Amino acid sequence: MEFKLIIKKLNNTLSQSEKAIFEAWYNERLEHQNYFNNVKENYANNIDHIDVEKGWQRISSKIVTPKKQKGYWKYAAAILIFVSTGYFFLSKDTNMVTEPPVPAIVNETIEVGTDKATLTLEDGTTITLEEGQTYQAAHINSNGKDLVYKAKENNDKEVQYNYLTIPRGGQFFVKLADGTQVWLNSESQLKYPVNFISGQTREVELVYGEAYFDVSHSTHHNGDKFKVINQNQNVEVLGTEFNIKAYKDESHIYTTLVHGKVVVSNAYNKQGLTPNQQSKINLKNNKMTVNTVDVYGEISWKKGLFSFKSKPLKEIMVVLSRWYDVDVTFQNKDLESVKFNGVISKNEKIEDLLDIIKNTNFINAYEITAKKITIK
Repeated sequence: MEFKLIIKKLNNTLSQSEKAIFEAWYNERLEHQNYFNNVKENYANNIDHIDVEKGWQRISSKIVTPKKQKGYWKYAAAILIFVSTGYFFLSKDTNMVTEPPVPAIVNETIEVGTDKATLTLEDGTTITLEEGQTYQAAHINSNGKDLVYKAKENNDKEVQYNYLTIPRGGQFFVKLADGTQVWLNSESQLKYPVNFISGQTREVELVYGEAYFDVSHSTHHNGDKFKVINQNQNVEVLGTEFNIKAYKDESHIYTTLVHGKVVVSNAYNKQGLTPNQQSKINLKNNKMTVNTVDVYGEISWKKGLFSFKSKPLKEIMVVLSRWYDVDVTFQNKDLESVKFNGVISKNEKIEDLLDIIKNTNFINAYEITAKKITIK
């Protein structure tokens, strides 16, 4: 089903035939219902914050557009652009002069990301996990879309670790032996015990990348705390939900608290977070700052959506490059700082997303060749 039918449903503009298509899709699976509700929530949250008149006045004073496109520009820049992938709207003043659009060049199809990972066992054996393949071992089970560990009785004093590595173009879910649930984003790696030892802190390591944690509460484990470490920070929790983003190619680590309470620390700082707060550690000087953020936007990736709020096009392309496993270059460096707001389904083709941005006339064209996107 096309995403535009969801938008039309939210605006009550479905035709009778489209209603039948939507209802069949909606009733087909619980995942479809949850997905629609996520889009509905985000749509409502964002649309209320758009000031159409101010948006148009701010942009129109800076943009020179062809006369025949003036009406379209008012719609595209100040309100929203709705197409099959979702919506985007322009949110940054710029002095750029638009040019007539150039057809996109697509020499290779870019695949949408999928559930896939590599599991590395304690003896070094590697197992490929992906949709359509199952894996079973003692206390471990995978259906190709998630990985589940079951607690086992043991008196081991030495903890054995597994690694779960998510490539570019992938995502995966793992349920640890203590019941903690972890969603891993593209280009991420998690190190964790096969089984936790009673009386010791439950410790896992986000080696790199991004992960959302729903931690099994300490009251279910004789008070044993839970800790997430990486080379630059520690996060201590009793039982809560939070997101950590610590990519190798980024200069900051972001920890966002959704529910409960956590304490974030490094060699120089220690700070407790409350819900809707995010800590940001600068890896160059180890300075930590804490701010209130839009949690939904920070964790929308876990719900099958990308949500960008006043993000430069360069940052948007970094996120998309991980999910679609592509490299992005800008022929015109000025385009990197143009900001957009938008919500995108992770299941849509990247060409559709690029067409949305291209239709704003802020990029003149794009080219896809050998898993490389060039923005022109």
